[in-house]
Amino acid sequence: MSVDKSMNVLVVDDYKTMVRIVRNLVSELGFTNIDDAADGPTALNMIRTKEYGLILSDWNMQPMTGLELLKAVRSDDRTKRWPFVMVTAEAKAENVMAARQAGVNGYVIKPFNLPVLRQKLSAVLGEL
Repeated sequence: MSVDKSMNVLVVDDYKTMVRIVRNLVSELGFTNIDDAADGPTALNMIRTKEYGLILSDWNMQPMTGLELLKAVRSDDRTKRWPFVMVTAEAKAENVMAARQAGVNGYVIKPFNLPVLRQKLSAVLGEL
C-alpha cells in the first residue's frame, strides 16, 4: 500500500532555519500539504482544528517541549494514533527511552539528510 502524500504534515520547531530544512526535505519526499508551528502550544491549536497524517517535532522548545507535545497528542482519543516523529539533536539514551515510553513512532537525530529521513519515515508510514 502506498503512502498518501497529500496527507497533512505538521513540522514543529522553534528554529526557523530547521523548519525550512525539514519542510524542504519532506517536500522532496513528495508531500504537498505541509504546515509548521514555532512552538508546542501553537502546534496543539493546529492539531485541534485539522487532521494530520504525520507530526515531526523538535524536542527542545519553550514553553512546551516536544515530549510534552507528544504526550498531549497521545492523551487525546482523536489524535493518539497519529504518527509522531521526534526530530532532535538529543541523542541521549534516556531521551530516546522517554520518547518511546510516551509513544513516539520514530526518532531522527540532527543533523540528517534526505536518505535518513526517507528511511525513518518509511519505517513509520510505509515505503515512500
